[in-house]
Amino acid sequence: MIRGFAVTDLHLHVHPASMQRAAAHALMEGTEHHVLADSPAALLRALDVWGIERAGIVNYVAPDVMGYPPEINDWCARYCGAAPDRLIPFGSVHPRFSKSAREETERVLDLGARILKIHPPHQHLRVNDYDSGLGDMYAVAQERGVPVMVHTGTSVFPGARNVFADPMPCDDVAVDFPDLKLILAHVGRPLHVETAVFLARRHANVWLEISGIPPRRLMEWIPRLADLAPKTLWGTDWPGPGVRDPKANVEAFLDLPLDEGVKRAILDGNSRRLLP
Repeated sequence: MIRGFAVTDLHLHVHPASMQRAAAHALMEGTEHHVLADSPAALLRALDVWGIERAGIVNYVAPDVMGYPPEINDWCARYCGAAPDRLIPFGSVHPRFSKSAREETERVLDLGARILKIHPPHQHLRVNDYDSGLGDMYAVAQERGVPVMVHTGTSVFPGARNVFADPMPCDDVAVDFPDLKLILAHVGRPLHVETAVFLARRHANVWLEISGIPPRRLMEWIPRLADLAPKTLWGTDWPGPGVRDPKANVEAFLDLPLDEGVKRAILDGNSRRLLP
């Protein structure tokens, strides 16, 4: 708890050093995330210090840019299995590194993944390229009621292809898979915020996740944040570039001129509705 507010940080990066390229690691804030990867208990202690009750452990398959191999799915499921009440495992299916996207999606979900992650700039793909295998992945996720989080907005990591940063192709996914809960991570920042907000307003099945935006600037970037509060999720993107302290981000958010009910919904309530 922070100032009496429960917090679910739906966007933390924790992974073994052996699964990340050195060039990607150099852009992270320090090395603590690699130390925490050695022990779920160490992460739980850090969450207690930060005042965070639950955390989404974001991982995805991206050997070309980040170094993350398909085996990161198995690692993340085992890691989060140590504290399933507090750690939310992400899974990922990269069509170019999978013989069958449908079978791999089933396997990853059977491992325990509670959210699937797509990172278009790092995986070099368009989210509406159904023939690549993504169509099968969406179909399985929809059938099993598992949300899909899509990175939206640019990336500064070496090798990222920002031609894939625009969230507008998610419009197709939201239309073609109306029962699939689609989460737009980072709200398209910095170039595509208006598009991400439009998609959330248009589609009942599209959610926004606000990690990676400096909390003090949230209402500058998203003036209608209070209106969008019922479908907005909290995340920090720690230890991504510029995100040094998850607790400090929450403190800065709590200083915004928003109603208490709005803050509670964004920080924890909405995540619990999405992921009971």
